[in-house]
Amino acid sequence: MSTPPPPKALASDRRAGPAEHAVDDGTLGWLRALDPRGRRAFAGAFGGYALDSYDYFTLPLSMVALAAYFDLDSGRTGLFTTVTLVVSAIGGAVAGVVADRIGRVRALMITVVTYAVFTVACGFAPDYGTLLVFRALQGLGFGGEWAVGAVLVAEYASARHRGRTLGAVQSSWAVGWALAAVVYTLVFSVADDDWAWRVMFWTGALPALLVVWMRRRVHDAPEATAAREQSAERGSFAALFRPGTAGSPGLLRTTLCASLLSTGVQGGYYTLATWVPTYLKSERGLSVVGTGAYLTFLISGAFAGYLTGGHLTDRLGRRRNIWLFALLSAVCVLVYAHIPSGAGTLLLVLGFPLGFCMSAIFSGFGSYLSELYPTALRGTGQGFTYNTGRAVGAVFPTLVGFLADGWGVGGALVFGAIGYGIAALALLGLPETRGRELA
Repeated sequence: MSTPPPPKALASDRRAGPAEHAVDDGTLGWLRALDPRGRRAFAGAFGGYALDSYDYFTLPLSMVALAAYFDLDSGRTGLFTTVTLVVSAIGGAVAGVVADRIGRVRALMITVVTYAVFTVACGFAPDYGTLLVFRALQGLGFGGEWAVGAVLVAEYASARHRGRTLGAVQSSWAVGWALAAVVYTLVFSVADDDWAWRVMFWTGALPALLVVWMRRRVHDAPEATAAREQSAERGSFAALFRPGTAGSPGLLRTTLCASLLSTGVQGGYYTLATWVPTYLKSERGLSVVGTGAYLTFLISGAFAGYLTGGHLTDRLGRRRNIWLFALLSAVCVLVYAHIPSGAGTLLLVLGFPLGFCMSAIFSGFGSYLSELYPTALRGTGQGFTYNTGRAVGAVFPTLVGFLADGWGVGGALVFGAIGYGIAALALLGLPETRGRELA
């Protein structure tokens, strides 16, 4: 009598057992586990997200100069970020559908070209209204890049290493952020502020080089492509909101809770990412060099946090990792916002744990959202939930902007801590997916 195949051969959507998670291929085991196509997909997603980050941070870093040039108050300045993030939700949702219908790599290239073109266009804006429109259009590409790139890499990564692999992709956000901070320091040191902000936006043309390389070298995972093309539901928004029945669990609860999770985490994150440079200048009186020194601590912490969070999401599980860093991020925000005046050295040092915690929480997102949805709806589900959270979370930076005149930027940052509390509550409605195979 023949021996039946093990459960792994029979079920493509199971959870791995403890023995499988005990295996560790070393620090770079996740990279060695990728085949050559997978490594090129990783490189494309890593580069795309790093340049996405670079183009995003051209605005927050130039915010003070923009406010002076166009004579803007805090509310109108904060609207730049809100418009970018709201429109990015549309771009992300559309990109997810496109990825499920025409493929991950094609959709990824479209998003990269879109955010690069409109970032450059921002540098030519003659007035506040035009700049607002161009920044909104930049959000279309900015919103879609992460979701599409994460799905592309998730479908190549093994279940055992998926958290670490996607955490490494996520770390490219810190790389792009660091590059933007370096270029900002150089540009604003040698050029007048009235021209420096324009030069910052013009440097956003860099992603065009990545698209040329991706067009020739990066391909979708063959097995995922075959599975996606066999489904009649691929790229269907309606399927995301299908309620459960006796014969099918449906996706409605998953979609609602995942969107709320994304809202909380991104509301907290973008509040800090948008207003920290302004806070350092307006309330702490730090110069460009001082701000650069602080950002060195913050970005170093972010990079370490992304990589550490990727390992912990494989060790602890997706939900526990997010719970842990939601709590730690909220504590960091509250401590950071109430540092007494004159504690400049302490402010710099605390940048590292702040960057670490608010970044580590994102490391599990790429793997978690990919594992919550079937192959035919993976891009659609991830694109919708991640970017809906981005759009709703965009309200947080605007609230800080309008409250800053009365509360001060530091006091208004408390809304970041509220966002992390919302994220922790959303996890109560979602399952653990560590070790789940992607068919």
